[in-house]
Amino acid sequence: MADPEVPIAVDAETGVWSVDGLPMILVPRHFLVNNHKAIEAAIGVEANARLLHEAGRESAYYWCEREAATHGIAGADVFRHYMRRLSQRGWARFTVLDLDAAAGTARIRVDHSVFVAEYGREAGRKVCYMFLGWFVGALDYAGRGLGRDHGLRAAEVACAAEGRSDHCLFEVVPR
Repeated sequence: MADPEVPIAVDAETGVWSVDGLPMILVPRHFLVNNHKAIEAAIGVEANARLLHEAGRESAYYWCEREAATHGIAGADVFRHYMRRLSQRGWARFTVLDLDAAAGTARIRVDHSVFVAEYGREAGRKVCYMFLGWFVGALDYAGRGLGRDHGLRAAEVACAAEGRSDHCLFEVVPR
């Protein structure tokens, strides 16, 4: 079954793109990943991962909050909606394998990651760490809607760029 189309609106006066009322920017994949690589080279992978985690967590939480209000959804439905929208926007194909918003746990399979595509399957390391904060922020929002505040952490269990798997696998659990 094909995903429904993403509703993109372009303001004729400003050229601003938006989806569900949120401003968007369309950039080539290589542009984004080349910037990612340049930051890694300048400050290191670990420092970049720390910065991206907090920014990603905050952004995912905000996005989920806005989308929940726009579409009248809550809990696990918000998390699944977020994964579907990320999949529709070219980041990767995100498949929720397990999800318990009340417990603060999730397992997500990621195929066709933009990072694996650009770094290559023989990069020899995990390269999809930008997604970690996104999963934490989205699941944090879903859990708080159920009255839970877990303080979550995410881990990239496997990455296709390591050369040992054909997909990436992430887990989110309470700290």
